Amino acid sequence: MTTLLPINSSMALPGDAGVPGAPALDTSGASTYTDINALAALKRDPNSPQAISAVAEQVEALFLQMMLKSMRDASAALETESNEMGMYQDMFDKQVALNLSQHQGLGLGSLLTRQLSAAAALPPGTPQEARPSAPANSNTGRAARPDASAPAATMLQTASEFVRQVLPTISRAAERLGVNPLGMLAQAALETGWGKRMARTAEGTPSLNMFGIKAGDSWDGARASANTVEFSGGLATQRHTVFRAYASIEDSVGDFANLLKGSPRYRDAVAAGGDAQAYVNSIGRSGYATDPEYGNKLNDILNGSTLRMALNASGVKL
Repeated sequence: MTTLLPINSSMALPGDAGVPGAPALDTSGASTYTDINALAALKRDPNSPQAISAVAEQVEALFLQMMLKSMRDASAALETESNEMGMYQDMFDKQVALNLSQHQGLGLGSLLTRQLSAAAALPPGTPQEARPSAPANSNTGRAARPDASAPAATMLQTASEFVRQVLPTISRAAERLGVNPLGMLAQAALETGWGKRMARTAEGTPSLNMFGIKAGDSWDGARASANTVEFSGGLATQRHTVFRAYASIEDSVGDFANLLKGSPRYRDAVAAGGDAQAYVNSIGRSGYATDPEYGNKLNDILNGSTLRMALNASGVKL
């Protein structure tokens, strides 16, 4: 039985790492899978870099153990062994898996360390939808969102900053269209990951493409590229996609507004008027993206706590 490290404990104990004057957390005992006391000691400061690294190693070790066990089981039908031999092989496999995980292993440990470190850095009470994740990025057709594997094109750090910078421009465009700006804001948030995920130009600058519009043959402006995950016939495939790039947010929002106004495909979305819910539902049905969950994702943002908190924190008045 493998012991995994809990990472949810938030109670600080006397002598914990992270408490002023406390000694550094010792994770050396975690190199032996039978040393349960050493592993349990990591609960004292679950958000420390040492504890996070040890947790990631344990998770990767568990995965390696499963691989080794599968290989043992596959050959069991061809071999005859005693119960004692099986026990010793199991002990050997567990220690080998732990040693491998602590020396680069399969790369899962380093990936988990980055994810756990990012989560630990968030303030307490951060909504789940605002936490780092691997987004689906599956829209295609006229638009597609850059895949998480693409180089980051961070423009803003928080949802409230995104709202403060983007909503005034979106509000002006929405007023000209006669629609509720919150529907367009939710769509921009989805397409850009609240301003943190945009394709980059060849020079490395963010495209400022707030709505993920692709650069077709008719586009004669600047271009940016990124890997995307798109759906075709219900199947997701990864592609390298070229997007339009803009000199400003105003140019991007204006281009999107012209697209909505000029295409019969989005007639119902424009006709939604002041009903933001009807707008996102119409966009979801319009084929703007081939992601079958696109409309649901827009609804999640429109009705989610992240948008409400960002609107309150930004102080933007509609």
